[in-house]
Amino acid sequence: MTYARAERMSDPTEPPSFVPGPGTEREFRDALGAFATGVTVITAQSSIGPLGITANSFASLSMAPPLVLWSPGRFSRRFDAFVEAEHFAIHVLAAEQFELGRHFARQGHDFDLPGVAVNAQGVPVLPGCLAVFECAREAVHEGGDHAIVVGRVLAARHRRGLPLVFHRGNYGGFGA
Repeated sequence: MTYARAERMSDPTEPPSFVPGPGTEREFRDALGAFATGVTVITAQSSIGPLGITANSFASLSMAPPLVLWSPGRFSRRFDAFVEAEHFAIHVLAAEQFELGRHFARQGHDFDLPGVAVNAQGVPVLPGCLAVFECAREAVHEGGDHAIVVGRVLAARHRRGLPLVFHRGNYGGFGA
């Protein structure tokens, strides 16, 4: 393994490595941006009413039991409400739902949207998404400047369609 690393470092076609930290924040963010992600909206009921937030930190965790995770940033004014929520829903956005994602990225209190329903746990559920995972909070873990919220999936649904994708700071669709 040491030999392979030395070979790669001497390859002039490979970009130079850097150490993430003070002074390389932009470079680290750009490296992370090379990984394309889907776009989700997380919704929950909070002490101030229904709340939503756009996030790209969603991942599946376990099939048995059915667990998923997402990671809200501590810098968000909505952070406390989401890590404290007993129930939440994760909505995987379709390519044509860019405006819905932008809506909840800007503010999280306006649910005056067509077709919004409320599930048995009182969580707002958005229509037209590629997939929806209705969850009960299983655990919250420390994650640096984010938290890692693990949810047990109580109900799920999905449909066919193309996803909304986030890559290198831009939103777009994905075509096979």
